[in-house]
Amino acid sequence: MTINQPARDTLPHIETLEVSGKLNGVNGIHSSVGDVTPEEELPEHEDRLVVGIDFGTTYSGVAAVYSATPEDVDIIKTWPGGNGITSDKVPTEIAYEEPKVPATASAVEDESETSSPPSRQIRWGFQFKPEETRLRCIKLFLDRNQSLPHFVSPLETAAQLRKCERTVMDAVSDYLIKIYEHTLETLTRRYGSSFMSTTKVEFVLTVPAVWSDAAKNATLQAAERAGMGRRHELRLISEPEAAAVYTLKTVQPNGMKVGDNYIVCDAGGGTVDLIAYKVTQTNPLRVEESAVGTGGLCGSAFLNYRFEDRVKERIGEERYRNMREKKPKTWMMGLRYFEEFVKRNFNEEEHAEVNVPFPGLPDDEEAGLDSGFLIMTADEIKDIFEPIIRKVLELVEGQVEAVQAKNGIISGIILVGGFGQSNYLYTRLKQHFNSIPPPPYTNKPTHQIADASQGSVEVLQPLHAWTAVVRGAVLRGVEGNLVEKRRSRWHYGTSYATVFDESRHPVEDRYWSPLWERWMVSDRMQWHIAKGASISADQPISFHYTRNFRPGQSLVVDDELIGCDSDAAPDALDKSLIKVCTLTTDLNAVPRSLFTRLTTTKGFEFDNLDFELHMKIESANLVFELRVDGVKYGSVQADFH
Repeated sequence: MTINQPARDTLPHIETLEVSGKLNGVNGIHSSVGDVTPEEELPEHEDRLVVGIDFGTTYSGVAAVYSATPEDVDIIKTWPGGNGITSDKVPTEIAYEEPKVPATASAVEDESETSSPPSRQIRWGFQFKPEETRLRCIKLFLDRNQSLPHFVSPLETAAQLRKCERTVMDAVSDYLIKIYEHTLETLTRRYGSSFMSTTKVEFVLTVPAVWSDAAKNATLQAAERAGMGRRHELRLISEPEAAAVYTLKTVQPNGMKVGDNYIVCDAGGGTVDLIAYKVTQTNPLRVEESAVGTGGLCGSAFLNYRFEDRVKERIGEERYRNMREKKPKTWMMGLRYFEEFVKRNFNEEEHAEVNVPFPGLPDDEEAGLDSGFLIMTADEIKDIFEPIIRKVLELVEGQVEAVQAKNGIISGIILVGGFGQSNYLYTRLKQHFNSIPPPPYTNKPTHQIADASQGSVEVLQPLHAWTAVVRGAVLRGVEGNLVEKRRSRWHYGTSYATVFDESRHPVEDRYWSPLWERWMVSDRMQWHIAKGASISADQPISFHYTRNFRPGQSLVVDDELIGCDSDAAPDALDKSLIKVCTLTTDLNAVPRSLFTRLTTTKGFEFDNLDFELHMKIESANLVFELRVDGVKYGSVQADFH
């Protein structure tokens, strides 16, 4: 007998009996808030417009597709402030103008506002001059569990937010409001007001797979505040899974077979996200996660700052500072050339040297400045790339080893994302995973020789690598679920109380329960979901509880969902564990006839109810519901810590 979250003192604090709870795996946890709808309830026959939003660290993208013509994916390329120049993505940057009239105290204290104060104008995306200050990389502040890169200053960001009287959630919501408004305006121009007013619009928002459950939930809430979940359906999908939806379809005609494993490496501006997928069916295409996803802060933005350090070293601190302050356009031209040419196209075999334009800087033979160009050797460029490339190689190698440990064979590594377009990253990955020489000739082949030849792995760079995530998001919205099974990144469980067993429990932990009339111990852990375990995407998971109430007691009950990211989870609750969220279950909708009246030997009466919490696992979130005897009742709300 196990009892969930008991009290230690008197009878009026009613205890809860948890009969069973078996879970195999989960990808993410959060509440069923706003207009998020479980996938099985979405009408498949209704034509609809699906909008995908890739909210990135450095750049964000939007795509749309009409379900009647799913092959015609429309990428939004025009943005405010772009001066007529088209771009597949827009910078994830935002700034607030000084208010024309000082904000009142009531305006500052009003936490319910979902947009910026009326007197404060917002600029975003391309609407900045090079020297102007703005908030960058605000997405990273949504997940406090992730380390920040060295070029993102929490103090500077906090100071900017205080100055404009906004929080991180406000800034993210304000940015998503601008994305949302511009998207609807653009789609209305293309499809017409009549079409937009009569057609159902669904939004699919991408989030990093390595993020905490609280960060995923915060992203969802920000998108809802921006309007995406108020008048439309809104769902989340992990970024590498979205990339897999698109990229695996592009390589499918090239001989994909059941049992093949592909590693999708989504290398963006700030983060690199990886998940390995095993093909379980080719027509229609279905896959399952074959290893727990990993990721790290080693995106292409780190190359920018290493480039900046090298320029500073070459031309000197004083000249560099003077250029940044008095000639910001000169600096931006050099940086833009590095971003658009060097990062994407550098090849040490073709580029013995690279001439980076810095117009206006005087010639300096010692510094390597000639006719407005900084001459950089191939070795210098390789040195800028090397530590970042090495981190990406380590992440990919970890996924390869995880799949091979389960006797899986890697058929390909698929590079997507902005950094995924890099020719040098592609070349280094190809060299690393294809460096094993062919096996020696023998008249008697052996399994050992065959296994040794498996070290060669194909590296793929699909078309539209930069927009692969957002393209996959809209395809996911139209075609439904591609991934049949996912891997849990954490252990998930709940604490409970159980009958004291002197062979397993310390005597000092026991207490007397007046309800059960026996010695008990509390704060034991029952792990419903094992780290790395596989879980079906369309099979609900359930916790089975027996809960007891005295007459008149509230039927709204709470349970803590606990997480553990260690390989081995402890048997008892301790400080190393993470409180993921509080699950609040409202049992008022359950008919009273389903409760059973029980009486203790002391004459205390209480009501007993058997019920289950069912969980629907999706790509980046999980929807909860309450069921009693197989019938859905009430609601379940998850509040994240």
